[in-house]
Amino acid sequence: MSSELESPKTLVSEDPLKGVLIENKSKFKTCKQIGFYRRQKLFHLDRSPYFADLSTLNTEDGIVTLSLIHQETQGKLKLQIMAVQGNIFRIKINEESSLKPRFEVPDVLVKEPSVERLKVSILESSGLVLEHPSSSCKIHLTAKPFSLLVVQDDEELMSVNSQGLLYFENAVSPSKESHLPATNSAEEMASSEKQFGLWEGNAEDLDMQWPSSVGLDFTLHGCEHIYGLPEHADTHGLQDTGENEAYRLYNLDVFGYPIYDKMGTYGSVPLILAHNLAHTCGILWLNSSETLVEVLSKAALQRPMHVASPDMKKHKAVPEKAIRWMSESGVVDVFLLNGPAPCDVLKQYAELTGPQMFPPLFSLGYHQCRWNYEDEADVRAVDSGFDDNDIPYDVIWLDIEHTDGKRYFTWDPEKFSNPVKMQNQLKEKRRKLVVISDPHIKVDPDYTIYTEAKEKGYFVKNITGQDFEGNCWPGSSSYLDFTSPAVREWYSSQFSFDKYTDSTDVLFIWNDMNEPSVFEAPEGTMPKNAVHAQGWSHRDLHNLYGFYQQMATSEGLIQRSGGKERSFVLTRSFFAGSQRYGAVWTGDNKAEWEYLKISVPMLLSLSVAGISFCGADVGGFVGDPDTELLVRWYQAGAFQPFFRGHAMQGTRRREPWLFGEDNTSIIRRAIKERYALLPFWYLLFYRAHLYAEPVMRPLWVEFPKDPDVFGVDEQYMLGSALLVAPVLHPDVTSIDVLFPGRGENWYDYRNFKCVGSSHKQTVNVTLEEIPVYQRGGSIIPLRTTIGKSSGWMSNSPYELRIALDHKGTAVGEIYIDDGHSFQYLHEHMFRYRKFTFKKNVLYSSSADELGCYPVDAILENVLVMGFKKSPSEVIVHQAGREKRTLRYSYSKALCVLTLENVSLAVSVDWEIHFKPSQ
Repeated sequence: MSSELESPKTLVSEDPLKGVLIENKSKFKTCKQIGFYRRQKLFHLDRSPYFADLSTLNTEDGIVTLSLIHQETQGKLKLQIMAVQGNIFRIKINEESSLKPRFEVPDVLVKEPSVERLKVSILESSGLVLEHPSSSCKIHLTAKPFSLLVVQDDEELMSVNSQGLLYFENAVSPSKESHLPATNSAEEMASSEKQFGLWEGNAEDLDMQWPSSVGLDFTLHGCEHIYGLPEHADTHGLQDTGENEAYRLYNLDVFGYPIYDKMGTYGSVPLILAHNLAHTCGILWLNSSETLVEVLSKAALQRPMHVASPDMKKHKAVPEKAIRWMSESGVVDVFLLNGPAPCDVLKQYAELTGPQMFPPLFSLGYHQCRWNYEDEADVRAVDSGFDDNDIPYDVIWLDIEHTDGKRYFTWDPEKFSNPVKMQNQLKEKRRKLVVISDPHIKVDPDYTIYTEAKEKGYFVKNITGQDFEGNCWPGSSSYLDFTSPAVREWYSSQFSFDKYTDSTDVLFIWNDMNEPSVFEAPEGTMPKNAVHAQGWSHRDLHNLYGFYQQMATSEGLIQRSGGKERSFVLTRSFFAGSQRYGAVWTGDNKAEWEYLKISVPMLLSLSVAGISFCGADVGGFVGDPDTELLVRWYQAGAFQPFFRGHAMQGTRRREPWLFGEDNTSIIRRAIKERYALLPFWYLLFYRAHLYAEPVMRPLWVEFPKDPDVFGVDEQYMLGSALLVAPVLHPDVTSIDVLFPGRGENWYDYRNFKCVGSSHKQTVNVTLEEIPVYQRGGSIIPLRTTIGKSSGWMSNSPYELRIALDHKGTAVGEIYIDDGHSFQYLHEHMFRYRKFTFKKNVLYSSSADELGCYPVDAILENVLVMGFKKSPSEVIVHQAGREKRTLRYSYSKALCVLTLENVSLAVSVDWEIHFKPSQ
């Protein structure tokens, strides 16, 4: 849902067939219209004007501190370099003294990182060598001009300020004639204020204080491929930016956003990952103000660190990526994640910002949403439609129209006159309800939420100190200041059952419009001169606003259960660390094939930035999909982490059974495949929570030594076991599938045929399904029967689907708990089991001896792909029980062995022996 109404300035056209209002991209700024970007682009010296004053070196508490001095202005900056546990460096640059404190991002890091003592070697007057105490990483600091070089195992990883673009607008009185750093010439310096406008922009978008932007350049050595910087509707691999172009990180409500575009959308994570055959590293730029990132590919001659000769023959040509970060305010606070493997960088990032929260099981099922289900009768009809058509689902959603006049925490008294009864009916079917709660609060003296918040001073202020008011869905609205801990605590309390009238324990929350969206405002968001708690300007923390609302919402849902139950909160706006509080979706996409296609790289970029619980609206929010597109989107969505169908007000109804029985059958099959795989999905999220492994991952993360996959973003892995190749184009009868890795076996997920080892292959496709393959060497847990929702499947039997590698081995796991509480943490109420197939024996063993959750469900079926020859006998060995022979069937053509009626507990140790034929 988005702000596509009211102001004609935000609209360019209306499709008479669809009644869809299309967003005007010109409403949003280009780089050339952004003042701090234009100021920083003036600054392009060949060498940095800053030098490090080695005489100021201080190593107190293991932190290396130096003064950086501007050679022309003699302005001083404070440089701090820290070794953080886990092969991470932290670099902070701030003013040594300032007229005004600068904003430093709070709450995103899960804790203040533990600092280890750097080993410092002084290189006479030329610089320093700083050695990380727990890794082979070093920083070579050159004093004049100031730069840093990060080296690991004698290989250059990245340089900092090697292009000399460290930029720091020092806070001075705005009456001064100029407060830009030195640029190329005095003439440019003199004309810069007039030509570029230090306070360029709309009057309400200014704080009338002083410019305070910061910038810094990085060079990633040996890298052709870099990733990250969600959220952009663009390729997974970051592309070079052209003249006056940059990736923009500025959370905005961009209805029907343009694709293959570097403009900012709903959320932002200032993280870049760089990968090559030898190494993976990352840069986390911890700044919540508007940020622009330039990317440039180049090649350079690089001499190995251990070669002292200047002979050019000793140099080698290597690719490089030049990265330039520019932020409107704040400080330079950057973490260098030194890997060396993809999994190491992802763990390092999670150590800083937290792992993906472990979601309740129901949230991994299918969600049905629409703006809006009209009333309780409509909800009952849709709910019954799933049962009548034998389609499982877990959650039905209500958009803004369910409220009393767009007042959140209320119900429309006519359309939803008995919401408790409605929720209880869903609960009887073991289903849930999600309702929307936006950050804007209707200005209404008869609305309790508004009057309480106003009385307590909990709204964001305007520059004159009054409550900021903007126009959104309810009309005139004030915006809760979620940056304040007191406001978050109060907001969390509103979800308690005694305050949120007619809410029950099956009700969960959707945070929308929290960029925040403000209709008819510049760029459709809050002006930068709005004032938050402690006097901070909105420009300093804009990208954190949605992060804080989701935090408060998640904590409120947990608190209402007395801390016993996990929350589910979907947010549209997000920042680094949002993964700790719930799920994210890609916003107001369109019902067009290109939006299905772009959803894959968008989700991959979110996944490698720590946000595993992500998805795109199935079918497209804006407009009406044709039947083939809808079917293909269901098939793709069933194999993506967050699986929700959604549609805009005014579009045709599109519940899964409305497109003819043949198409209903195909969609039913896709959704049921999702439910059969719920044990696998749950395991992947547990591992994401525990080990920071992305649930949906790009091929380069899983196959870091295979250069053929580094640029692939139309297919992906689920965990390490399933390869998914969604159909992203209309009217196709075949697609090309790349089978990655070296010496890997791949098996068709549905017919079990082995497709061989790594190669690209043209695969025939029909409308009935998309290609999915299981990797040799993996074991996947499934359910054998599907219920009306995940809640009906707690005692459904399991199946193990085993895909053997070329050595005849495979491994896999299963994780089981109650699916909703925190008992897995506090009382070890879980079972975590490991399955191993080797030397013709399948073993079940404990992956965590602490687990004690009672599991009633049994293992019913075992299917083994790649079994070369039918066994003579299959026997179960279990301690304390007699050996038992199992019946089996064998397909010689497919080399598939199937066991049925195994009847083994998944929670105990046992062995199944497959005796070879003589």
